[in-house]
Amino acid sequence: MMMRNTLLACALAALPAAAQLKFGYIGTDTSHVIAFTKVFNDPSNPEHIPGGRIVAAYKGGSPDIESSANRIEGYATQLQKEWKVEIVPDIATLVSKVDAILLESVDGRKHLPQFKEIVKAGSKKPVFIDKPLAATLEDAREIARLAKAAGIPWFSASSLRWSEMATTMKFDDMKSVLTWGPGPEEEHHYLDLSWYAVHPIELLYTLMGPGCVEVSRTAAADGDIIVGKWKDGRLGTVRTTKPNGDYGAIVFRTKTAAQSHPKMKTGYTPMLKDVMGFFQTGKVPVPNEVTLEMFAFMDAAQRSKKAGGKPQAMR
Repeated sequence: MMMRNTLLACALAALPAAAQLKFGYIGTDTSHVIAFTKVFNDPSNPEHIPGGRIVAAYKGGSPDIESSANRIEGYATQLQKEWKVEIVPDIATLVSKVDAILLESVDGRKHLPQFKEIVKAGSKKPVFIDKPLAATLEDAREIARLAKAAGIPWFSASSLRWSEMATTMKFDDMKSVLTWGPGPEEEHHYLDLSWYAVHPIELLYTLMGPGCVEVSRTAAADGDIIVGKWKDGRLGTVRTTKPNGDYGAIVFRTKTAAQSHPKMKTGYTPMLKDVMGFFQTGKVPVPNEVTLEMFAFMDAAQRSKKAGGKPQAMR
């Protein structure tokens, strides 16, 4: 028995270590690139996710958005000096050096042209597209079309989908849902909700599921109220707060209601675990159709705002 155990131990020791995937960033103008790198690249981090590491990054950036232009170099330098991440000159070079891509550019307008560069490089490597997927519904649908034609698996999501309020407040007798969160806007994004209010909208969709058919939006100086009517008659409401505020949710049930607690956990790590799983298996954790419906929801809300609050059908 002892000899058998010794032989087994020797055989296991002779097996090659599990291959570590190589990840690359497109865009270094968001704090996400530092936060994500700490989780992927630092084994001493209590929230470390093994299986892959960030090895390369393309800076990107948007000179007409201050919060992008002022961050590109600082985060790129930090990645390079602290984490030994290689800064590459273009997207084609990045694609050649990695197994999977995190498209992190803070500007949703950049995502379609940058995704086109991934396709142009002949890549079929999986892509996680950080929020917002795009700045318009048309761009979001074009990314999905290009990805399908090129055979590139992708998904996009807000980390609020993995928050404690999202994972603990789903009920079979749910009648309607109200979510809220900060809704600062950015002038270059046609879908102004996509810039930041995409977070409480993602929370709404996580709890309600897809199926919205009509949206109305009432705008005010301190925030907007967006109401969606689902095909089964349920109502889903998002309240944005400007410029900032906390996240939360109320779920109205048959005989009672549940409200989130301010101390419910949020964070990136649960999402990044699914990103890792996606990169390893190609299995998409959030259906692309759901993400695209969220953009149709924001598009209908934008049209309602322009029409003075008149309800608009999803398109």
